[in-house]
Amino acid sequence: MMDILDFHTHRLDATGALIAVDPRRFDPQPGLWYSVGFHPWDNVENLTDSDFDLLRQCAGHPQVLAVGETGIDRLRGGHLVEQGEAFVRHLQLAHALDKPVVVHNVRATQDILDARRNARLDDVTLVIHGMRGNANVARTLLDAGCYLSYGPRFNAEALKITPPHRLLIETDDSDTPITAVASLAAQTLHLTIDEITTTATANAQQLLMSRQSH
Repeated sequence: MMDILDFHTHRLDATGALIAVDPRRFDPQPGLWYSVGFHPWDNVENLTDSDFDLLRQCAGHPQVLAVGETGIDRLRGGHLVEQGEAFVRHLQLAHALDKPVVVHNVRATQDILDARRNARLDDVTLVIHGMRGNANVARTLLDAGCYLSYGPRFNAEALKITPPHRLLIETDDSDTPITAVASLAAQTLHLTIDEITTTATANAQQLLMSRQSH
């Protein structure tokens, strides 16, 4: 089983990573791991039942370890109601497959948590990717049981209050190597790079790999 350090990337050749792809472009390659979902920027208002059938099919693939990225963006994308409806359909699928959800969150923390609660899907684990919110936002998400995945840009105070067992790191769509992200996080937390990489890898392993046999 591959160790995953980079929890979220869009680089299709990334190793040791969870590669986020649209199910319409899902082409799994040997030895790589994926999450699949419809990004809230990608015309979610035009998604059909056939699109969600395809998502379900792809999400069940043995190399797919999570659903997403999906979520809500208050600054970009379709109407918020339609973003929310698409997000809930991803949550329902994740619940059925017992997989976590990789979440795109732009100024929509309460929308995201309310949508999960109103759908009675609080048992679905959310990973907030590219976490840039401040400590208050981090605390709200942590209180709701979320994992927080930090990329090259982050709020230092938010990172400092993130419990080690909820911490993940990622590259997202940047050219920054994951080792550089680990170095930035280590400096902020006064830890070694090895300590950060060991922690983040163990968290990804626990979150993703333990569910694969289900």
